[in-house]
Amino acid sequence: MKSNIVLIGMMGSGKSTVGRELSRQLPDFNYTDIDAEIEKSTQKKISEIFLRHGEPFFRMLEKEKIKKFCKENNYIISAGGGAFENEENRKLMLETSHVIYLKATPEAIYERIKQENHRPLLKKNFSVEKITSIMQLREKNYEKADITIDTTGKTPQDIVKEILGALNNG
Repeated sequence: MKSNIVLIGMMGSGKSTVGRELSRQLPDFNYTDIDAEIEKSTQKKISEIFLRHGEPFFRMLEKEKIKKFCKENNYIISAGGGAFENEENRKLMLETSHVIYLKATPEAIYERIKQENHRPLLKKNFSVEKITSIMQLREKNYEKADITIDTTGKTPQDIVKEILGALNNG
């Protein structure tokens, strides 16, 4: 039985914003952001973890948090952009949760996050092309989600309405 909702997608696709809004519409659900949970437990920013300890260490922490929250009930979980790349994470998410891929164009993502400087994958060569290449690598896994919602040009409220409609029809 799928008792959680997991939001996946590229950085800047709206996972955190939509997750918070979705939790307001579903008061029986708790909301958590995996990256925020990692930052809270380590007392370090994600970019600092990447810099000091490397991506493999970060992915290990991420996997632990995903296991913890996917075993709970009635959680809305915003997963990091690369979390669904890990086969173990993907399997667990798909078994326990309605996995929703928030999809946006590389251009829309670029516009949303160009002012941010805490994104580890975008420290070097930040561009629409860089976002496009990361998306192309991840697309085959993202497409395994139960539901895909295009977030380009939509408000968080519109996206939440679409998610609720898709969940009620599924």
